[in-house]
Amino acid sequence: MDNSNEFFGWTREFEAKAAARAAAGDPEWGRGARLDREVVGSIQRFQVGESGDGANLIGKAEQAGDPEYAVAVRLFVAEESNHARMLQLLLSAAGEPTISGHWSDAVFVRLRRALGLRLELLVLMVAEVVALRFYRALRDGTDNPLTTQVGGLILADEQRHVPFHCQRLRTAFAPLSRPARQVLLLMWWVMLTGSTIVVAYDHGPALRRLGVTRTGFVLDVLTLFKTIAPTAIPSRPRRATKTLQPSPS
Repeated sequence: MDNSNEFFGWTREFEAKAAARAAAGDPEWGRGARLDREVVGSIQRFQVGESGDGANLIGKAEQAGDPEYAVAVRLFVAEESNHARMLQLLLSAAGEPTISGHWSDAVFVRLRRALGLRLELLVLMVAEVVALRFYRALRDGTDNPLTTQVGGLILADEQRHVPFHCQRLRTAFAPLSRPARQVLLLMWWVMLTGSTIVVAYDHGPALRRLGVTRTGFVLDVLTLFKTIAPTAIPSRPRRATKTLQPSPS
């Protein structure tokens, strides 16, 4: 295996996290959870979003010609599947079922599958940035220990996923001219803003239960994205680009 590959560190990071999860074991599901009805609905929808098998993304990653990146993507997909599993078990601990699907996830999946790898990652990153704020609300907005623990575990993973995808996007869009980058960034901002407003409206009752207003949610996501977007698509080409490393534990 080529240790000089820019994604070698990410492969090792994902593997180390998987080993740490196995050693730590699962949360204590048997202690049960108390979830407000509004929060149940949001968790059910996020569980659907996390539950895809990732075959389409894995296939595109394998076609990209970087075996190390393809390995890292498989490990990323495994973490997303684990999120779906934990959310399902959290719902079960509260005596609530999962749902088979939701219109927002269906639209999101169809859009991603219709695009190439680079543009699919742009769409995926919108969901990841929105998820950062939702899982923080889930972690901090409840007095139920199990819900707090699950929200924190998923949030920690998502905080690593964002720089992982940013590194691939920065490499993939490196050949673009400055005008092309600016157009792409503008389109990305429009997509992120529109998606965030839809999520804030759709999940508004749950967000209120978790202590976050719709407006506050939107502003927080936009603030996050303002710091993230330039690390994925710098406004102008750079002669030398510092390699993003996995975020510290």
